Amino acid sequence: MLQYEFMQKAFFVGLLLSIIVPCIGSFIVLKRLSMLGDALSHASLSGVAFGLLLAWNPLVGAFLACVIAGLGTEYLRKKIPQYSEISIAVITSLGVGFAGVLSSFIKNATSFHSFLFGSIVAISTLEVIMITCVSVLVLFLFLFFYKELFYIAFDEEGARVAGVPVNRINLLVAIITAITVSIASRTVGALMISSFMVLPMAAAMQVARSYKTTILFAIFYAVCLTLLGLTLSYYYGLKPGGTIVLLSVGIFFCNVIWKSVIGSSSFFNIFQ
Repeated sequence: MLQYEFMQKAFFVGLLLSIIVPCIGSFIVLKRLSMLGDALSHASLSGVAFGLLLAWNPLVGAFLACVIAGLGTEYLRKKIPQYSEISIAVITSLGVGFAGVLSSFIKNATSFHSFLFGSIVAISTLEVIMITCVSVLVLFLFLFFYKELFYIAFDEEGARVAGVPVNRINLLVAIITAITVSIASRTVGALMISSFMVLPMAAAMQVARSYKTTILFAIFYAVCLTLLGLTLSYYYGLKPGGTIVLLSVGIFFCNVIWKSVIGSSSFFNIFQ
């Protein structure tokens, strides 16, 4: 299958996303914001529809919509901190509403539907370049602010007292999460990306014994699941995004069962 250029691009992009998505997912999960990816993915659909209507590259529309949605979510979280989950519901509803209305004006719905469940085998060379640049940027920012992200994820108030610029870091995370979701919506699928962002991390939490190893396990799972998902989708004619997500669910339940069998305290040893 690697003799075909479209499969070479698919594997290359899949590997890039398998590295950066779990990195972002680690912070999102530990901050109890697992549904943030879902909100941004729905916002990306409205951006895709808007881009198609204006004859733009849909990824550009998804990128702009996700960034606006990410900033909007962070703004609402500050305004109603005691009910911060409402911000996610508001942005999700807004994204779904706009996507539904704008999609009715799209004459060729095939392009729009490809973003629902992903079309990693149909990405262009330009999109590969865009995804590569964004992946390098996201990975650099994650590694550069690794300690700050770790501190904020577990104790935001303590980080604030210690002098960590919590508001600016949270804003940065919202932006890079939005960027990651926007580029992944084309490959994994807008309806799938939130699952792919959470499930490898959730599976890794069952077996890893520290924050760092949890991230490494999550990346390892994501890479393996992406390679296996693309291979199965090629030989059996399956949707790559849905296949990868179902495999992610499978590895999560396998790890849950494994943890219950061995009785390990695993991830929670980080607090000791």
